[in-house]
Amino acid sequence: MKDFILKIPTRIYFGNHNVEGALRKEEELLCGNIMIVTTGRSLKKYGYLDELKNILDGCPNVEEVIIFDRISANPRLEEIEEAVKMGRDRRVTAIVGFGGGSALDAAKAAAVGIGISEKLERFLLEEMEPTGEVLPIIAIPTTAGSGSELSKGAIVSSLKYRIKGGIRGDAILPKVAIVNPRYTWTLPMDVTMETGFDALAHAIETYTAVKANNWSEMLSEKAIKIIAENLPLLKKNIDNHEAREAMSYASMIMGMNLANIGTCLPHRMQYGVGARTDTSHAIGIAALYPAWIQRQYDVNEKKVKDTIFWLTGKNVQSGKESKEELIEFMKFINVNKSLADLGIKREEVSVLAHKVMGDIGNDKLSIQVDIIENIYNDSL
Repeated sequence: MKDFILKIPTRIYFGNHNVEGALRKEEELLCGNIMIVTTGRSLKKYGYLDELKNILDGCPNVEEVIIFDRISANPRLEEIEEAVKMGRDRRVTAIVGFGGGSALDAAKAAAVGIGISEKLERFLLEEMEPTGEVLPIIAIPTTAGSGSELSKGAIVSSLKYRIKGGIRGDAILPKVAIVNPRYTWTLPMDVTMETGFDALAHAIETYTAVKANNWSEMLSEKAIKIIAENLPLLKKNIDNHEAREAMSYASMIMGMNLANIGTCLPHRMQYGVGARTDTSHAIGIAALYPAWIQRQYDVNEKKVKDTIFWLTGKNVQSGKESKEELIEFMKFINVNKSLADLGIKREEVSVLAHKVMGDIGNDKLSIQVDIIENIYNDSL
């Protein structure tokens, strides 16, 4: 058995209708001026944002609740810098991230920018790891996919520098994660399927990753099986609350794996696609997945066979069969897009390939010559 270290420093509250009780138990973090960072639009529509603000207003040591709701679906450095300025000006002492992965990532980045006397762009452009006085973060996800409530990464784009990348480090792990599946009940079908695929990608990549260990593999297997059962149920009936709860759980446990294991090539390769096309994180990953899984079979045959069997019940005998079975599942949940569908042209591939950053060595494929460029080309 491989040696491993397991870190889950975030306190986790999981369950429906649990937000007020959890926040009451975390009052030591909620002192002074609190900033909610959110995308805000649907959360306002359904009353969730007002509900959260009212709960925070009722905490005895909270002086003021400040809302920053100008975060895009792909959170931008420029937006987060606005939140940082507001947070410094208003002497914010803690951050509550409320929303999907975009809002949570923006909240984590804002906590870095407000707490540390350093230009935020340096953490993105120079891949500096935040240390020191990062503000306490409470993460409340409203989608089931990103796992950002438990990960130590904040994925951010910059229009100015035309890049998408991560601010990463143990210091930006949320102090508290409050996972309430009730928030996912109102998600539309397309968001449900895309975020569900994101959770699946986390499960597959943390299962096949070089850093995978016995514990993480157990969680990955559990998540793949949960998603294989429940995402199709939601495709058939969007109001299946038990399936919603199961998806929130799968997403959450994959957040644990993200913090401890990390991802493989598709996540690193999507950043450039997202920066270039402003398309969703999950749909960009999905565009890369068939080509990646076919090649992953060559270096990880048993694990890819396991994955496809847990996902589809089919026993595959080649990379080509693995790709075909995965595509059928992706078609059923309506996430089967190519890079060309997203607006990527073949002449852009070389530039995209050279901009891939981060720990690509966590993918067994990374030792193959031109593997990144080949996957991009095969995904067009």
